Amino acid sequence: MIGLGTAINIGLIIAGSLCGLAFGRFMKENLKQTLMIVSGIIVLLLGMSGAMQYMLVIVNGSLQTTGPLLMIISMVVGAVIGEIIDLNHWITVFGDWVKARTGNAGDPKFTHAFITASLTFTVGAMGVLGSIQDGLTGNYQTLLLKGILDGIIVMVMVSSMGKGALFSFIPVGITQWLITAMAHIMAHIAAPLMTPSAIDNLSYVGSILIFCVGIDLIWPGKIRIANLLPAIFMAMGLTFLL
Repeated sequence: MIGLGTAINIGLIIAGSLCGLAFGRFMKENLKQTLMIVSGIIVLLLGMSGAMQYMLVIVNGSLQTTGPLLMIISMVVGAVIGEIIDLNHWITVFGDWVKARTGNAGDPKFTHAFITASLTFTVGAMGVLGSIQDGLTGNYQTLLLKGILDGIIVMVMVSSMGKGALFSFIPVGITQWLITAMAHIMAHIAAPLMTPSAIDNLSYVGSILIFCVGIDLIWPGKIRIANLLPAIFMAMGLTFLL
């Protein structure tokens, strides 16, 4: 069934969030702060391991780096485009709208938790690749694995940051269902663009953005991560130019 993978992913995010809310009620504030740092460390390590997987290669028995030019151009140009559009502002506006519509106007942490969790679960390559697989073949195994990881991470986020992280299922659902639908309807267009190199570059830069999310969890407000999102599309486009 096309789209089932995203439905499962959403269900696991909600289930993990509910567990986090249940546990969070019995936690002291210092424990919540510690768990926030733990969430940041987890996300940092996930992003770092993903980036190193594509950045470091073994050539003739020695460790070397690959793709630094593509990464630099993607990040710099992507940041310029993102700052001009100011995606961070628009995502914050959307987060505030969700906060008001869900009766959480009095929660000062809601929007930050919503944005942080949303970026964590949508920026990674697993969501994009899993959605394409789901749209092309109906195979939802990648999204199932992603859903399990998301459920565990969001449980920690919700218990430390509040219920704003729970509503990250909204952008996750919109993004993944849109990609799934596009892949299903326009398979003959999408398939040639998703070459192994394009997927690797998307994963490479996407992992760096996940690393940035981890930094923002530990040191909030240091990076406008949403304004870096165009870097992912730059990395895919540069695949066919470099």
